Amino acid sequence: MPPATSAPDAPVAEGDEEAPPVPTYRSLAAPVSNPVDKFALLPAFLKVRGLVKEHIDSFNYFITKGIKNIVRANNRIEARSDPDIYLEYKNIYIGEPSVQVDFRVETITPHFCRLTDRTYSAPVIVDVEYTVGKTHAKHRKPNFTIGYMPIMLRSYACVLNGKDEAELARYGECPLDPGGYFIVKGTEKVILIQEQLSKNRIIIDTDNKGRVTASVTSSTHEVKSKTVICMDKEKINLHLNQFTKPIPIIVVMKAMGIETDQEVVQMVGRDPRYGDLLYLSIQECATERIYTQQQALQYMDDKVTYAGAGNIKDGRSKLILRDVFVAHVPVNNGNFQPKCIYTAVMLRRMLDAILNSDTFDDKDYVGNKRLELSGQLVSLLFEDLFKTMNTYAVDRMNKNSDMARSSPLDFSQLIMQQDVITSGLERAISTGNWDIKRFKMHRKGVSQVLSRLSYMASLGYMTRITPQFEKTRKTSGPRALQPSQWGMLCPCDTPEGEACGLTKNLALMTHVTTDQEEGPLRNLCFSLGVEDLSLLSGEEIHAPGSFLVMFNGLILGKHRQPQRFANNMRTFRRSGKIGEFVSVFVNEKQHCIHIASDGGRVCRPLIIADKGRSRVKEHHMKELRDGIRSFDDFLRDGLIEYLDVNEENNALIALYEHVDQDGVQRSSITHIEIEPMTILGVVAGLIPYPHHNQSPRNTYQCAMGKQAMGNIAYNQLFRADSLLYLLVYAQRPLLTTKTIELVGYDKLGAGQNATVAVMSYSGYDIEDAIVMNKSSLDRGFGRCIAMKKYTVTSEKYGDGISDRIAKPQRDRDGVLIKQNMRALDEDGFVAPGQIIRNHDIYVNKQTPKVTNRTPGTALTDRDYRDSPAVYKGVDGETTVVDRVGDKFSSRHGQKGVCGTIVQQEDFPFSEKGICPDLIMNPHGFPSRMTIGKMIELLGGKAGVSCGRFHYGSIFGEPSGNADKVEDISHTLVKHGFSYSGKDFLYSGILGHPLQAYVFMGPIYYQKLKHMVLDKMHARASGPRVLLTRQPTEGRSRDGGLRLGEMERDCLIAYGASMLIFERLLLSSDPYQVQVCRKCGLLGYYNYKLKTSFCSMCKNGENMAKMRMPYACKLLFQELQSMNVVPRLTLTEG
Repeated sequence: MPPATSAPDAPVAEGDEEAPPVPTYRSLAAPVSNPVDKFALLPAFLKVRGLVKEHIDSFNYFITKGIKNIVRANNRIEARSDPDIYLEYKNIYIGEPSVQVDFRVETITPHFCRLTDRTYSAPVIVDVEYTVGKTHAKHRKPNFTIGYMPIMLRSYACVLNGKDEAELARYGECPLDPGGYFIVKGTEKVILIQEQLSKNRIIIDTDNKGRVTASVTSSTHEVKSKTVICMDKEKINLHLNQFTKPIPIIVVMKAMGIETDQEVVQMVGRDPRYGDLLYLSIQECATERIYTQQQALQYMDDKVTYAGAGNIKDGRSKLILRDVFVAHVPVNNGNFQPKCIYTAVMLRRMLDAILNSDTFDDKDYVGNKRLELSGQLVSLLFEDLFKTMNTYAVDRMNKNSDMARSSPLDFSQLIMQQDVITSGLERAISTGNWDIKRFKMHRKGVSQVLSRLSYMASLGYMTRITPQFEKTRKTSGPRALQPSQWGMLCPCDTPEGEACGLTKNLALMTHVTTDQEEGPLRNLCFSLGVEDLSLLSGEEIHAPGSFLVMFNGLILGKHRQPQRFANNMRTFRRSGKIGEFVSVFVNEKQHCIHIASDGGRVCRPLIIADKGRSRVKEHHMKELRDGIRSFDDFLRDGLIEYLDVNEENNALIALYEHVDQDGVQRSSITHIEIEPMTILGVVAGLIPYPHHNQSPRNTYQCAMGKQAMGNIAYNQLFRADSLLYLLVYAQRPLLTTKTIELVGYDKLGAGQNATVAVMSYSGYDIEDAIVMNKSSLDRGFGRCIAMKKYTVTSEKYGDGISDRIAKPQRDRDGVLIKQNMRALDEDGFVAPGQIIRNHDIYVNKQTPKVTNRTPGTALTDRDYRDSPAVYKGVDGETTVVDRVGDKFSSRHGQKGVCGTIVQQEDFPFSEKGICPDLIMNPHGFPSRMTIGKMIELLGGKAGVSCGRFHYGSIFGEPSGNADKVEDISHTLVKHGFSYSGKDFLYSGILGHPLQAYVFMGPIYYQKLKHMVLDKMHARASGPRVLLTRQPTEGRSRDGGLRLGEMERDCLIAYGASMLIFERLLLSSDPYQVQVCRKCGLLGYYNYKLKTSFCSMCKNGENMAKMRMPYACKLLFQELQSMNVVPRLTLTEG
């Protein structure tokens, strides 16, 4: 940036249509008259990217580009005996989603698959060329299906792609449903975003013993390896899995052809401090008598892990150095120079870290992370399955050609015979286990069932990021909120408990990049003045003032004017000459320029500012609002650009254009946020005024907003989910935020606006309980429907014998014989719309008694036995009216159960006759500090009285996306309320005025899925476990209530011995045993002779009766079976 003391008539940035007047000092310092309303950019962005688009983009990239690359890499298979017998893949593409029924192809829609438990998949079609017969005649076979691939909804291959609302409705699909998931065997599965450390990057860290290490995880198409260089007792060693012992790093350098110590030191750097740190390693090399490349390789050959007999060790280490050690740096024609320089740079970074501890890398820094999306994961899986299928075919061909056969097979029949690809993909997505031995990948829980509790729950699933390490470690490092997560990951939306801070969510405007072509970028760098690595000596690489240029982890060369180079690259990016997601980052500490174009980086769009003045002007926004401009045009014209986390470090970003921040020169600002509310994710965007709440409250609301009952989708009544909770009268919130409108939550709300009075009432509102109004419940407040799916399977037994559904049996007068068939129709199924009671039959199924009859004999009615599907459950309707104990929550993490229900005539009422729907205890406010809830009440009240929705977006007051409290109070006063939102109430019981003014107004309340009806449980006597004869466990099995060890301790402390005896023995599993007093073992009681008998002493003289728990008796017998003899010594009681 030029110094601020330039001439007052500094030249203006050219390119503006009408040149503004020349700025002076005063005009630069003056506030901008009217800020540009940039909000319209958000919906425009979400049309192109965002929310679920990263999943869909990634899958689209795979089915258009990735799958072709995989096949191109393995496009020819040939027989071992004769290379003329071959098969070549010419082309591959994905057809449209369909299913094969009796040799004809039927297209399918996602909703059809949900209802019929099918997989929504499309055929993978190839064009092949292969040879047949002894003449090796060439055949071409176009449109040849090798398998079926599950299709992500709304991707290019999906039938819903690009359809408008009317067409989606015709397909039975909800237009608000985001897509981005798969349907496998009728269940909706999401492949979650996986978080990983970035590949091919040097990371300096300390290991668990406190040693400094430099590690690189290399990943190329062929090899994946991890290289670790470690400083141990001042000696620097290389750790590789292929070597049994650590190898001194100087030996490795010599083995790669740098034989003199001077060259090594020159490559690392001429600073004498580096030399001192390297001294011991160099000395160790000399004591081992290693001076030449030959000797070094020989020394390393002895340390190679021995792999099987017949494998010669000689020359192994050179191969390992070439293919495994820092595998992503290529070795062309045996030229190890790039690898040596890379190793030297690793060493230099490591020594820097020892000399100056600031330069350590942070593993939790978002810039060092890569997110793996579903496209990459499916592509790995497909590559593995495709290779497996080809090796199968080759093996079968070789077996076949070994046998003397007249007609040799052709490959196309062999490929067709297995459905490796279909079953492999289906199994992986439906179980979530990605076991790919070829890439050493063993992951569990990659895909999860899409939760359909509420619309928010399914949206939140799409943006969730799962970490790669296990949750048990008690580390606080990765759980902490990183400053680099600003704008990329949501700061609020993370679960409580063990996964806290590990499972994260994407923010609203985040985009995850996909891979880009590397070749053109590399050439561009060289033409912009990067000096090629191979032309430089070790001395020149670290010349002062020149920066190394790293491109996706490879060292391209060096540049002498780093800032100028970076500016040139950025200019190219802004003009659209190179991809918009390429990032250029100048690292002053490491004297390095990092250029990244790889996939999985998180980035977000920002407005470019020239000396603090936004490039986006009012006329641009007007064009966008009129629909002339799209978001991509803003990118193309260089008004907006994507920055990733690393490049944000080179930028100075202002929240608002028109504010002069303290101590920051306005001319040094490079970018401006589009809208500060986009630092939150989708689920946290529901909270009104979250910046007025204590931070953990917002986190609690993120977890509860996913459990709120409401509407799921427009097609919710046509879906057949196993459990569906619907709110009967869902409303949209009175106090809304901009995010709510962006994601469509106002169309599918999950809650109701309740008039809340904040006061103490009746004593049933202690500890967050809520007092509810009986009349509002009768009018339908919080009423919900629970729908359950019951399935009945009709089995086929072969030979045309199968289960049958019989019509209900009647007597002569047409009266039902069995009364519990009253709900059935004449076809034997329950009639739609019938009220079903307990023990009613809903499918009158009959099963054949014998399934292996001689064919040809027809089955008569006598050969079937009844096996009806009987409904076990509560009588009556599915709607649930609220009762005491149901759980409610406002949008501020204020959850509470319904404490009591009071008649409306006993409720307090205001002068205007308004009666609250629920009363909340004021003690919920002081310690929770949820001021946002109070402002929501004010804003809702003002909104009701003046008839417009008020906004409460985060940080929205300066930009007009949130109403200020003063304005709200002004509205309230104008409509005859108190400015503070307090009302004058009369007591409903006594009829005289209450002594205080009561804070009262509408707040959006959510009903959560935890209902008393589903949790209520008690039992007297009931079922027992077969093995131990103790009561069963759990509500579903009608289990007992366990008196555990801690409860037992309390009873012991009280000294209530008879109570303990009753609970632990009499109410559980009492059992009478016969014990022999002589040998102390258990005998038995002979009922014929009416006498006890000891099988050890062979007589029944000294037997005693005794009571003990059955589990105790079982333990004694199990111990006896293990040859441990427990003897009971009895004393007379």
